[in-house]
Amino acid sequence: MKRIITIYLRPYYGRMAVGFLIKFLGAIMDLFIPWILAYVIDNVIPVRSMRLIFLWGGIMLLCSVLAVSFNIIANRMASRVASDATQIIRHDLFAKTMYLSARQTDAFTKPSLISRLTTDTYNVNQMIGRIQRLGVRAPILLVGGVLFTLSLDPVLSGVLLLVMPVLAAVMVTVSRKGMPMYQRLQSCVDGFVCLVREDIAGIRVIKALSKMDYEKEKFDRINRMVVACERNAERTMAVLNPSMNMLLNLGLVGVILVGAFRVNAGTSEVGKILAFMTYFTIILNAMMSISRMFVIISKAVASAARIDQVLACRDDLVLLEEDEALTGKKEEKGAGQEKKAGTEKNPDADEIVFEHVSFSYNKNEPNLKDISFTVKKGEMLGIIGSTGSGKTTLASLLMRLMDVDEGRVMIGGRDVRSFDKEELRSRFGVVFQNDTIFEDSIYENVRMGRSLSHEAIEQALRFAQAEEFTREKERNEGAMLDIRGANLSGGQKQRVLIARALAAGPEILILDDSSSALDYRTDALLRRQLKEHFSGTTTILIAQRISSVMHADHILVLEDGEMLGYGTHEELMETCEVYREISRSQTGDMAC
Repeated sequence: MKRIITIYLRPYYGRMAVGFLIKFLGAIMDLFIPWILAYVIDNVIPVRSMRLIFLWGGIMLLCSVLAVSFNIIANRMASRVASDATQIIRHDLFAKTMYLSARQTDAFTKPSLISRLTTDTYNVNQMIGRIQRLGVRAPILLVGGVLFTLSLDPVLSGVLLLVMPVLAAVMVTVSRKGMPMYQRLQSCVDGFVCLVREDIAGIRVIKALSKMDYEKEKFDRINRMVVACERNAERTMAVLNPSMNMLLNLGLVGVILVGAFRVNAGTSEVGKILAFMTYFTIILNAMMSISRMFVIISKAVASAARIDQVLACRDDLVLLEEDEALTGKKEEKGAGQEKKAGTEKNPDADEIVFEHVSFSYNKNEPNLKDISFTVKKGEMLGIIGSTGSGKTTLASLLMRLMDVDEGRVMIGGRDVRSFDKEELRSRFGVVFQNDTIFEDSIYENVRMGRSLSHEAIEQALRFAQAEEFTREKERNEGAMLDIRGANLSGGQKQRVLIARALAAGPEILILDDSSSALDYRTDALLRRQLKEHFSGTTTILIAQRISSVMHADHILVLEDGEMLGYGTHEELMETCEVYREISRSQTGDMAC
């Protein structure tokens, strides 16, 4: 909450101060009306002067008009401040989410990040708006009501003052219990969003396996959990309104009884009793508004803490200094080389080097162990292995979506940790496993906001073997795609994604299982286009099929994060038993 107040609301302090002043004036006008009414009843009416009655009636009307006008103006200003501040908070939160590392994204979880961007920012918006609308008006009406009652009749005010400490104790006690409950509620909502997101994304699989009832039971369990958390929080906070009503009504009864005795004794007047009842109503409404604010603030504090967790999250991909980035500076000198590293052209400056790389997601069990290999510019590296062997993790480390635990990953003689992230990733064209098609045209899905000409996109679609169906789609139904490319086949999606990776002419091309849905003929045509038109591009080809990688310059065989083989297809067929097993299972060649 401190970040929200000190950073995001700071530019609006002046506007909020003006709004508070206007709100203050409006509240004062509201407080004057009962006092004037008491004065008219007790002092003006007995005189029987129509002129004074119309005069004070006009003053009451003027106070009413000013109160309404000031409140409308202040409310509009408060809404504007709340919407503008929330817009910036939401923008910064989304921007921060985009720049989180893969490790941080996994730690927060995607459903939780979605919930923070939607539900939590909405709760903060409600808090900012309500604090400005009711946070000034309600306390002023409360304190002002007490002061005006003291000026009218101190004895009757004593009855009211006896109730106030009890009201304050109830509010503090209930709020302390309610805030942790709203935090638990938000955590349950995260799980709820996660389940809904998974079920909607996988609805075809659920239907295909006739698991609708099973998923409904899972949904029902987490739905009941969310409802239970919400019910507990709301039940706790619901104690406020009835308790305050009861206490204030008891105070009102006490005022009427004491007032009746005082009027009967001639020590008070009827107009003051009527004013007291009006002030009690004003105080009651003010206390009810404060209790509602406590509910909103309880939600907002929990939400603001969750937002702050993301905004305060430090970049865990630290940029290395230049002298740390250069490869083996001391070692090169020790080898008797005259040139200084990085000052003259290195003949292998464009190569990719993995040097004793180890990595673990949970920091307990290694996912990659002591991986070392070199790929020179223009070469193709095929990576093959069973599911979970670490193939995609290698690509993520190369693009620095995560950092290695041990060893180094280098491009052009520099550790990838020394590159600016945008500079590094601009070198790549990549198709991830289960990559995303957006709800837009085919051309915009290929362009992705980059400065690419129409001709470059057309050429990329042609290289990716997507030109024919793209033109047919434009001719028959337009080139707009559904969310996640639902109106494309699996092979068509992969070809659009490959075109996206090729369109900018990348220095390094990563294809992560990007041809699994392609037929053998299309796969062969794609590999031919890559060889003819991207001969200077270093290609990392992650695949499940031997036929996709067998023509690569080097093939890396992974098994449980370990490097079991590295070489050409022919070399691995002779030296790597695992590779021979994969080849035998796919080609049926028992002579392998």
